[in-house]
Amino acid sequence: MTARNAIIDIGSNSVRLVVYNGPPRLPSVLFNEKVLAGLGGSLSRTGSIDRKAMAMAATALARFAWLTREMAVPEVRTVATAAVRDASNGSDLIALAAAEGLEVEILPGEAEAIGSGYGVLSAFPDADGIVGDLGGGSLELVRVSGGEVRERASFPLGVLRIAAIREKGKDALARHIAGVLKNSGWAGRGSGLPFYVVGGSWRGLTQWDMHLTRYPLPIVNGYAMSAARIRTLGAMLTTASKQDLKAVPNLSSGRIPTLGDAAALLSEVLSGLGCQRTVTSSFGLREGLLYQALDSEARREDPLLAAAREEGRRLSRFEEHGDLLNQWIAPLFADESADLARLRHAACLLADVGWHANPDFRAERGVEIALHGQWVAIDPAGRALVAQALHTALGGGSDSPAPLPTLARPEMLDTARRWGLAIRLGQRLSGGLGAPLNRTRLERAGRAIHLRYAPVDAALYGEAVEKRHRALAAAFGLEAAAGSAVSRSGSG
Repeated sequence: MTARNAIIDIGSNSVRLVVYNGPPRLPSVLFNEKVLAGLGGSLSRTGSIDRKAMAMAATALARFAWLTREMAVPEVRTVATAAVRDASNGSDLIALAAAEGLEVEILPGEAEAIGSGYGVLSAFPDADGIVGDLGGGSLELVRVSGGEVRERASFPLGVLRIAAIREKGKDALARHIAGVLKNSGWAGRGSGLPFYVVGGSWRGLTQWDMHLTRYPLPIVNGYAMSAARIRTLGAMLTTASKQDLKAVPNLSSGRIPTLGDAAALLSEVLSGLGCQRTVTSSFGLREGLLYQALDSEARREDPLLAAAREEGRRLSRFEEHGDLLNQWIAPLFADESADLARLRHAACLLADVGWHANPDFRAERGVEIALHGQWVAIDPAGRALVAQALHTALGGGSDSPAPLPTLARPEMLDTARRWGLAIRLGQRLSGGLGAPLNRTRLERAGRAIHLRYAPVDAALYGEAVEKRHRALAAAFGLEAAAGSAVSRSGSG
């Protein structure tokens, strides 16, 4: 079941509209637009939102309200965080939103922290660490483990407030953060745990490091950095030119002025918590609000498989084919781990996504979808394995196109090639239909890969099917056998 909804997020730095459409567990982004209004920019000086920021936000809200009406979005949730919560004239912005038909929900700091924590759990169901969500006006810290949000706190440490603290002296920020964490009971609580970073400014820092290291996969979700690397980036930002930073792909120019303060804050927070590495999350408050609205059964659904199934349903010829294909080839890979099995399942769900492309580019299309799709709960190596399987299944052969060899080990790519060959056989045998997969069986027995079928279905085993069967068996170093017990491995 798919449903369209939208969230308008009135943050301290940006005002953003995101329209979602798709399966509840992991809907696709239909539309995404932000305006860097800087509502929290004047709070530390005046305690209020200045006139220019208020006007920018009002214009954005009018546009976003119009867009959601034109898109016929049945449910629009409008939330506001620290800037509106703390500003003396925050009610003025709420009134402007109401004039556009938007009912603003002011999230208390704790609710904002809970939402951010569940956003990370939506993308990393097994997350065990501390979430840090940096906004313009506040920083939320959240302990997550076992699929649940644990302790949480909100601090007035947004990126737009950091400059005023740093102006007080060289070590002012370090002393301030150390004091805040000690007094709140958070000091040292991240020892041995990863720190999941959320927020546009920290994502910008991630994008810069990916650019500097020439990282081959332009996906921030799951990207890891050490605390030492964060300190290095902070030092480099003191001399980096605006032109250097503008050359970073996908880095918003409006984020550039905050990167130095964001890096300084992150270094001090990591030091105070005792965390030694960060993991970037592209999911945060908005995704957490969606996740919180799900029932317990939907929350337990694997987000990778939910998204792959929806993509397969949307792009494949026959909706049910992916799950059936996975069941059909599974006996060949019975000894694989659960982690590999779910990646193989994802590849099967996506196995038909290239059918409508030019035949010469179907393999390329499969690789592109696997590497660059909006997937979560999958690391870069996992993306590479799914890409290799689709490359092989869609006719790309057994080579590994760049950047797959830099993302996954050779032996794992070999495993994914075998997935691809098995998928390719199943697709040719069945013609994309479900019934032939239900009436045949693929299994490994003795020195052969057997394709079992009843005599009435013997016509399924044509020349093209036999050729793919032999290629699959060869990848295992085995022979191909078909029918009840008749070997055809030596035939043409």
